[in-house]
Amino acid sequence: RAFALYEVLLVVAIFALGVISLGRAVENCINASTISAEENVVLQLLSDRMAQIQAASVVPDAEKEFKINTGYGKVILTQKAAPAALTEPDNTIITGINLVTLTARWQHAGVPQSKQIQFYVYRSG
Repeated sequence: RAFALYEVLLVVAIFALGVISLGRAVENCINASTISAEENVVLQLLSDRMAQIQAASVVPDAEKEFKINTGYGKVILTQKAAPAALTEPDNTIITGINLVTLTARWQHAGVPQSKQIQFYVYRSG
């Protein structure tokens, strides 16, 4: 009889450890899903701003900052543009092309996060 009680206690302990491990795995999945959703929102913000700059007919601003409230907190979007130092193979300087850098900064659980994209924009004149 004593062995049966020990066996039941051992099975209950193993089951409890399994349930705790499963709970932690579910928590990790939820955290990963939240981080992925945050990054998708930030990538969409960067993509939208890039499309606005490319669709505009004027030279992009040298520096500009946007503070955007999302469902995941505040995202600071910084835009920097500068003439691209591009040359042809014969050392002819190419003018009218700007290198634009968009940087998004936000925090997840108090930890700073950031994403950045760079692209070229041609504006004559």
